[in-house]
Parts: sequence; C-alpha cells; structure tokens
Amino acid sequence: MSHLAPLPLTLEPMTEQDGREVCRWRYPEPYHLFRWPPWDDMVKQEREFGDPHIRARQYLSVRTSDDERLVGYVQLFPMERTVRIGMGLRPDCCDRGWGIHLTRLVVQEAARRRPDAEIDLEVEKWNRRAIRTYEKAGFVVTDQYDRRATHGIVSVYCMVWRGMA
Repeated sequence: MSHLAPLPLTLEPMTEQDGREVCRWRYPEPYHLFRWPPWDDMVKQEREFGDPHIRARQYLSVRTSDDERLVGYVQLFPMERTVRIGMGLRPDCCDRGWGIHLTRLVVQEAARRRPDAEIDLEVEKWNRRAIRTYEKAGFVVTDQYDRRATHGIVSVYCMVWRGMA
C-alpha cells in the first residue's frame, strides 16, 4: 500500500461525461462488486447518475485541484433528518491514503448543505478497508442489518459521523 500524501481534492457538479467515465471503471476483486453498469443501461433505467435530475441533485465529481483529473464521485442522498453519503475513488486512486481526505471533504459538503442533519453512510461488513477509513474520518458503527444491493442481499454497517476526536 502506498502512503502518498493525499492530493488537494475538489467537488464539482457531476457531468454526463463524468458519469460515462465512472461507468468504465473496473475494480479488482473483491471490490469488483462496486462497478456500475454500462452508461447506456444507466440512462435507459434512469438509474442513479444516469438520470440527469438525480445526478444534478445528488452527485458530485471529485477532481484533483491541480490538473482537474476526475478521481472519484460522491453521492449526497437526502433523507428526512439525515444525509446519507456514498463515495468512490477511481480504481488506481485507491490505497493511496486519499479516502480519509475525501470522506472529510464529503462530510463538510453534507454539513454545509444540511447543517442540522445527521450524516451517515452504509458499508458492507466485509469491506475492512473502507470501514477503517471511515473510522479514521470520525464515523462510528451505530447499526447493522441486511439489505438488497445490485449484487444480492448484503450485510452492512450503518456508520454515523460523530466528528473528529
């Protein structure tokens, strides 16, 4: 694992071109479960960022500040009293120490948008890499349950942001 310092990252509205690119990303096992379907399928199904309205309201692209390369995406899903966040880094950007920086950046944006809302996320229980990242960024496990995902029924932790120690 590389321990390079994280690059300064920025959040911008996700464009259609960004969505197309994210759909081409391929992760190694066991993370391959998190790949998105082909772009044309996403659009036909009006699924997530394939739907221009959902993309505009919930999705942001993550870019490097210096050369504006697309290195990830985030979702800010509004719920009644909560903002549920989701995020992904481009496969070649994983294991570089960027996850904690990105998670903190997403928390700041969620808090800016909804200052009184709780911020949470779901993570599959087997995904120790992500769980460690979220814990280091100030999240704690508050619940666990099974839910349907595109790759079947999965066991997840719900983690809530409690702030930095």
